[in-house]
Amino acid sequence: MIQLIHARIPQSPLQCTANQTHCTLYNTYGRWGDRKDCFALNAVYPSTEDELLAAVSFAVKNNLKAKVVTRFAHSMPKLACPDQALQSSFVISTERYNSQIQIDTTNAVVTVDAGVSLRQLIDALDAAGFSLVVSPYWEGITIGGLISTGAHGSSWWGKGGSVHDHVVGLSIVVPAKQSEGYAKILRLEPQDPLFNAAKVSLGVLGAISKVKLTIEPSFKRSITYNFASDVGLEDLYEEHANKYEFADITWYPSQYTAAYRYDSRVPLNTPGNAVFDFIGFQDTLSLTAETVRATETFNENTRNMLGKCISAAITLGFRKIIANGLKSDGISFLGYPVIGHQSKMQASGSCLNSQILINSCPWDPRIKGLFFFETTPILPARIFRDFVFDLKKLRDLNPQSFCGADNYNGIFLRYIKASDAYLGQFEDSVVVDFNYYRADDASTPRLNEDIWEELEQIAFFKYGAKPHWGKNRNIAFLGVDKKFPNYKKFIQAKQQLDPQNVFSSNWSDEILFGNELEKSDGCALEGLCICSEHRHCSPQNGYYCSRGLVYEDARVCRYSTTTPSSSIEN
Repeated sequence: MIQLIHARIPQSPLQCTANQTHCTLYNTYGRWGDRKDCFALNAVYPSTEDELLAAVSFAVKNNLKAKVVTRFAHSMPKLACPDQALQSSFVISTERYNSQIQIDTTNAVVTVDAGVSLRQLIDALDAAGFSLVVSPYWEGITIGGLISTGAHGSSWWGKGGSVHDHVVGLSIVVPAKQSEGYAKILRLEPQDPLFNAAKVSLGVLGAISKVKLTIEPSFKRSITYNFASDVGLEDLYEEHANKYEFADITWYPSQYTAAYRYDSRVPLNTPGNAVFDFIGFQDTLSLTAETVRATETFNENTRNMLGKCISAAITLGFRKIIANGLKSDGISFLGYPVIGHQSKMQASGSCLNSQILINSCPWDPRIKGLFFFETTPILPARIFRDFVFDLKKLRDLNPQSFCGADNYNGIFLRYIKASDAYLGQFEDSVVVDFNYYRADDASTPRLNEDIWEELEQIAFFKYGAKPHWGKNRNIAFLGVDKKFPNYKKFIQAKQQLDPQNVFSSNWSDEILFGNELEKSDGCALEGLCICSEHRHCSPQNGYYCSRGLVYEDARVCRYSTTTPSSSIEN
């Protein structure tokens, strides 16, 4: 019974001994991109800004490498992992730093502690008659965490879909001189030259303590999903975003279907009290998640693409019936349009607060549930059309090869505007997000491995897409320093605020500086390298390094029943 009780809500990502020494840090999926564990010698849990200041001071005074860890730890890259040298590693958890939410109704802003969860903030604002304009769709994140990684919703209207572009004030604790107590708090506002560096900081500038966001009086939204043919999607995406304030598109390539989300504000007195309980974030019977995973693994191991495609068709049909989790009366879907308060429609995550002991989030690592990669390139709107054409070319060679992503959430398209954040997008862009099967063992190749690798390389290397900082495999960050016009300004700000690199680590440097790791056997299977030799794939399982089918410069691990030549032309 005790085990079941603990299984219903996500466990803390930070697992330490009784005296908070020798800690292991996980992300919410239980395994990092490189499968290596992440350790720290000490951990502290500040509950106030003064305690956070003292924690940073302690780290600097004792020459430790510090990282801030959130309550949820949804980042796939190891941005939160301290230095590999255990004796010098130190973790600051914001799990208990979540008590202050100060709403300024006169100036329409809210100031919150960095550890406040998105749902906690949304509910507090709603009670006061206000709303955030945009937010990520997943509510299981903290305000400090989502700001650090550039998390977003979807909108080209107003200030756009990125939450950091609605930030108007930021407090950050940074290392300081001994005479200043080894740490100090900077209160940054838009006119400060460091503000645009701190808005998307990846946690390498210091510890965010407070965030000030613009808010608006409460409003309602009306949502309708139009499941239509994907013909002409490449010509409709801009018109769609300009017509609907919170537009997005869920594209199911193997099913030749696109679900256009018609999502706009309506007056507060419009009838409707709906809830958006997104199907992928719902409280799920653990046995169901385990069965789905077992079936997917069976189809992978038997190379059964037909089985995956049957599942994809059923999944799409089910999403149509339940409107992706929209509940007209808070309980069930009764037809379009679905109208509800912004606080109930903008973010969801019912699995975080399960009231059923045998349920959990479907990816909870304590059950044998879903386990997947999430690749998220961000493409300038001006070239997104060309990317769609290439994706369709790749799809049309073998439509069944895309069924794996359509079993999850297809190709999910969202909109964000140009940002003045140094590590934000410098022009209006489309975020492309897709999930696909990840093997339990790192040495096991995946069905259609080459398709997902080629799509990844088309986005990041042919079209120069920027990576979402909190998602993606390592190769998505290769050459990232050349993709952001203000990258050098960010590095200069980093050198100014943290010259001793207290908040840097081997792990975060891999992401921030985008350097390729030393290649080894099987490294391409997990996205730790791009293959250049067959051994980087899995020749013992019939996967060899090959050219791309549409993008010839791509180097991918492709299954073949015959052994090709010993090397591939570069």
